[in-house]
Amino acid sequence: MLPRQIRDFALDALNDSPVLLINGARQTGKSTLAQSLRPGIRYLTLDNPAVLAAAHADPFGFIAGLDGPVCLDEVQRALEIFLAIKAEVDKQRTPGRFLLTGSANVLLLPKMADSLAGRMEVLELWPLAQCEIAQQPASLIDELFAGHFANSYPFERNDFITRLLAGGYPEALSRRSGRRREAWFDSYLATILQRDVRDLAQIDGLTELPKLMQVLAARSGGLFNVAELSRTSGIPQTTLKRYLTLLETLFLIRLVPAWSSHLGKRLQKSPKLFVSDYGLMAHLQGLSETSLQAEHGLPGNLVEAFVHAELAKHQTWAEQRTALMHYRTTTGMEVDFVLENRRGELLGIEVKAATTVVTKDFNGLRHLRETIPKQFKRGILLYTGEQVVRFDEQLIAVPVSMLWSTDRRHP
Repeated sequence: MLPRQIRDFALDALNDSPVLLINGARQTGKSTLAQSLRPGIRYLTLDNPAVLAAAHADPFGFIAGLDGPVCLDEVQRALEIFLAIKAEVDKQRTPGRFLLTGSANVLLLPKMADSLAGRMEVLELWPLAQCEIAQQPASLIDELFAGHFANSYPFERNDFITRLLAGGYPEALSRRSGRRREAWFDSYLATILQRDVRDLAQIDGLTELPKLMQVLAARSGGLFNVAELSRTSGIPQTTLKRYLTLLETLFLIRLVPAWSSHLGKRLQKSPKLFVSDYGLMAHLQGLSETSLQAEHGLPGNLVEAFVHAELAKHQTWAEQRTALMHYRTTTGMEVDFVLENRRGELLGIEVKAATTVVTKDFNGLRHLRETIPKQFKRGILLYTGEQVVRFDEQLIAVPVSMLWSTDRRHP
């Protein structure tokens, strides 16, 4: 098991919160992490038909019959147990009493009986970040806000292609060939669409959802437009909205909201949509090492999805709590990502799948700085070169390889 960066946060939560829920997509390592937090803890999974039947039949009796600390896996399959957990916690608020995992965002599910507000801490576990794969602890968000950069970061194009195609799911990373990885992604999607979608919504999405996922992969990083997606996919808007909510609940897609201010109508308010794992996105697009190596450049939307996923992962353990957004005006001026901390400071991040940068590549970041000069902390342009280049005191071109560099030394 590769060390996970949120582990210490999870241990802290177990020491002072009655309930800890580790949420994330299937096959991100939730069960492995949960059992490692409390070796020897009683472990029950609701994927077990007998356990699930008991939880459905008498949720209060089921929970009351569990003595001592317990780990309940895949809790989204029996949401009625949350009221029973609340009753037990209110009787005795013992820290670390319930350790839960869920492969669907239970807080988004309409059948959720109680959010356990004030009783439960929720942590998200994403697929592996590049620093976790390298077993090199890092806090990218904190480094970017602090302006900690080396003078250069080695970048090797074929290595980056391998990272883009592999994604972050531990099982996909363990596959030794592209063909075996493709088989895993196919099986992974089929399992989720056959079982999890049906369990959550009592619908059979096998005929439309695979095609929809391909459409979303092709548009990953673009503005979210339901009407356009409906026309492209041939799915009615009402049905499409339901499907998209399900895919978001299952952590397969993620919406990045637009940054907003007093500027009102001058800013685009539509969120951007991403397939959550860039390896899965590349698979859905039919990309391979051969096809990417044959191209002169790299797909911009795939590189942007890579950066999005890494930022989202690092958000879960950074010391600075931040919101991840994007910036776009109605006239088309844009910045791929905006990070805002709790002091209101903004960090603009632009992504370019190019080996060189020129001054006009910073136009979006300059516009953001001119719009909110007091909040603007720094503008970073991530590119596929090797040198850190400062265009002025606040605008810096940084190699995207910073995201996986094992050298965290700074000049």
